Amino acid sequence: MRNVKLLLEYDGTNYSGWQKQENGITVQGELEKSLKIIVGQETVLTGAGRTDRGVHAKGQVANFKTSADISAEKIKSGMNGTLPRDIRVLASEDVDEEFDSRRSAVERHYGYKIIRRATALERHFAHRLEIDLNVREMNSAAKFIMTQKDFNSFCKATSETENKKCHILKSVWNEYDDFLYYTIRADRFLHHMVRSLVGTMIEIGSGKIGIEDFKLIFEKSDRRAAGPTAPAHGLYLEKVVYANYTT
Repeated sequence: MRNVKLLLEYDGTNYSGWQKQENGITVQGELEKSLKIIVGQETVLTGAGRTDRGVHAKGQVANFKTSADISAEKIKSGMNGTLPRDIRVLASEDVDEEFDSRRSAVERHYGYKIIRRATALERHFAHRLEIDLNVREMNSAAKFIMTQKDFNSFCKATSETENKKCHILKSVWNEYDDFLYYTIRADRFLHHMVRSLVGTMIEIGSGKIGIEDFKLIFEKSDRRAAGPTAPAHGLYLEKVVYANYTT
């Protein structure tokens, strides 16, 4: 049985998230339909990140097992010939049987894009926010995030994940033209964590709360203490890092 690794990008606008479900079109569902055509078998695709409805990916990673005798390159080209145009396979390769796109990951990189003007072209790919933001204060908050481990205050309240600890490797806001872009890298993320952090930092940037308030939110370890969840369409899964594989 072969283990095949896929590198993917997709526009999440028209999908009910990554994970396959009975009601709703999903990225995983479309990929598995394509794979059935190409390899002639039912497959179960494991994704590195279960992105929500409307979230995009530039570097999602997935893997599946198959006994089909078709090259990895032909799997890539065949899938791109059958998939919707808003999902693309960027690369395909055979990997060790033990490789698991979710469990083998050592880092995940996310980005969040804000646009500070009215837009036609970016309306599905950036959060439009036409207000003055203090980016220096937002970066102070972003720097403080790197000192923290417990993100219970920024996890979806109904999450069943018991372990709320994450190791943050990078957290920074950058400005370019009319855009603000938040980059965060960590060993793992909780459900809605990045969007909750962004929503709260927007409140800091707009002057609704201060840095000391932000620090207290972590101490309270309660989602109700944090700010709103930022819209999904500004969020991107940028990259997944593995110890023995490049993506």
